[in-house]
Amino acid sequence: MRSPKSFVVAVRRPDNSIAVREQQWVALLPFLAFLRWPLVRGAVVLLESIHNGFSALKFSAEHAVAPRAEEPARRSSDASISVMMGIVTLAMVTLFIALPHLLTYALGKVVGPVLLDTRGVLFHVVDGLARLGLLLGYIGFISRTREAARLFQYHGAEHKAIWTYESGLPLTVANARPFTTLHPRCGTSFLFVVVLVAVLIHLALFPFIPQLHSNGLANQLLLVLIKIPVAFPIAGVAYELQRLSANERCPQVIRWLTRPGLWMQRITTREPTDQQLEIALVALERALAREQGRSKRADGVAFYADYSGALEAA
Repeated sequence: MRSPKSFVVAVRRPDNSIAVREQQWVALLPFLAFLRWPLVRGAVVLLESIHNGFSALKFSAEHAVAPRAEEPARRSSDASISVMMGIVTLAMVTLFIALPHLLTYALGKVVGPVLLDTRGVLFHVVDGLARLGLLLGYIGFISRTREAARLFQYHGAEHKAIWTYESGLPLTVANARPFTTLHPRCGTSFLFVVVLVAVLIHLALFPFIPQLHSNGLANQLLLVLIKIPVAFPIAGVAYELQRLSANERCPQVIRWLTRPGLWMQRITTREPTDQQLEIALVALERALAREQGRSKRADGVAFYADYSGALEAA
């Protein structure tokens, strides 16, 4: 759980104890104020979220699985997280930017370039549908693994915990249990909004880009390279749209356009167990305690025998 000034990770250990890591959150390049401006902050939040995710997963791997006696304790490092972020970023660019574009180009070679020209509407609509199809296929594929199923349960527990807090209720398992696992500010919904915004921005931009190379394939590869930096303003616009869609005064048309993102969460969230809810609630309570000045604990890792012990320490 991340609050504006803190980042807290809680993990259930094999012996049923709980490991909690608390640390101050330092924003990416905090001295550059313009990175927090609307339409800019979305891309920064995306990068920070990827970093948070890897950091939390590595911490979980260190404590959720009991190491063999002959194995040294595993510990995260900023360098290893940075390397993994680089690998995943490259994979995302390849799978969700380059591949949909090139598949659409290949389809155009079959049906005729007049129908699927990068300066026309249909190319970017098909490109967006291909991107969405690859995204859904990827999520659906990994959801069949046991590890992803457990991860999606914790994702559901996170949403239930947040709904409990936003409803003004005490952070208890009994209060959290009835809430839905779907939440409008979820990263899954954000991915769908990104696809939607990408189609609109590409439609506005690419009709004005001249042919960059006489060879058709080389020209398409250069257009893909242009799409990579354009992904940052796309993320910025998508972030603001998603925030607006979660507002009670949001125009109905925007809620309608972003609703499929909620439907996608039916794949990426699952009903959690009470033990998983406990972990989400501990992390949220500890983050709130730090944010509200109720906790003076130094950054670091602490271990608790059980759920009640972790709550009392908060």
